Amino acid sequence: MGRWLGLTQAQVSKIENGKPEQNLEVLRNYARILHLPQHILWFDFPGQSRLKSLPTANTGGSNRDGSLIVPQSQDEILLANTGMDTLELINRIRSSAINSSTVDAIAIKVEQLCCDYPHMDARKLIHSGREWLGKMTDLLGGRLSLAQHRNILSNAGMLALLVGCLENDLGDQTAAEATRRMAMDLGKDAGESGIVGWSHEMLAWFHLTTGNYRAVINAAGAGIQAAPSHSVAVQLYGQQAKAYARMGRPEEVRQALEKGSALLDNLPFPERPDNHFVVDPDKWDFYAMDTYRIVGQDNLAKRNALEVIRRGVKPDGQIVTPMRNAEAQLTLAVIAARQGETDEAATLGIEALQNGRQSRPSLLMVASELEHELDTYGQRAGSDFRELFEQIKHTPGQDES
Repeated sequence: MGRWLGLTQAQVSKIENGKPEQNLEVLRNYARILHLPQHILWFDFPGQSRLKSLPTANTGGSNRDGSLIVPQSQDEILLANTGMDTLELINRIRSSAINSSTVDAIAIKVEQLCCDYPHMDARKLIHSGREWLGKMTDLLGGRLSLAQHRNILSNAGMLALLVGCLENDLGDQTAAEATRRMAMDLGKDAGESGIVGWSHEMLAWFHLTTGNYRAVINAAGAGIQAAPSHSVAVQLYGQQAKAYARMGRPEEVRQALEKGSALLDNLPFPERPDNHFVVDPDKWDFYAMDTYRIVGQDNLAKRNALEVIRRGVKPDGQIVTPMRNAEAQLTLAVIAARQGETDEAATLGIEALQNGRQSRPSLLMVASELEHELDTYGQRAGSDFRELFEQIKHTPGQDES
């Protein structure tokens, strides 16, 4: 728990044995990190209220019973923060009515698209991402102040990162690499080390899923050098750990994980942990799960996999992180196969392959590990899983151009 909350063992002991925490913001932060359901808390989060009151400027209105409506959709989020919806934002962009409110609205829109990455259909999201990237390009050709130009460059860089990730998920590596380089250039032009770091992280990920492990180390190292104190560096250390694990170098795995964990402990908890381009303790445990599985530390891998699945499900049963959930299921399947439970391994593997939102390169990489484990028991072991996996392997990635 201390690792999740960024606390030392002594601080956790103080919470257990000392006076109850009085700081409401600290309690809210703990609740967010630990994914505590709202109904068991005695306090509300910003923008939420159990009290029945009149609508305020921060909400979209009230329900018939008087309870406040919490903004949920992209338009509601824009309205709550800027007073304009998507249609008005587009009209302002078209008319070149760029002011501070418009720039803020663009940033909110881009962040929301990045937060939609883990669960939204990839083809739908890539269409929106490319559409907004085109709008940013048009804006950069207009009359902007120096600050506005830099801000638009930064948002365009984030959109390029998002589109590149989606292109890779859909199996179009050529387009993904071109878009990644665009993001790199935009990040450099905007002076945003985080965007530059994430473009290196994407390259490391591309190399990892194609088995070029030494190149992963170099790409991740370049990203760490570009953004040493940014949260992307945590994920870059995670990519190095994954590569070292697959190269059979456990000492380097340990060192990379320790460096990443130490940096994560010194970073504030992100306001939007669902943003694909931030790293929080949940994502770090997901990365550690992969390395534990590869180096054969099955107990630790299983522990992390179960936690990844638990935290990725809302109290109502909705899966909010389907891609992490799929890899966690494959991890449990690999462990089951190692223990001789081939039927259970095949069932878990099939469930993972049938998950909705998928990253094709990642899915193929981890599913191949399960196939390799099943090979130990002969070609007939896990035949249903093998049949489905063969279909997926021979189904070409779909380019949404």
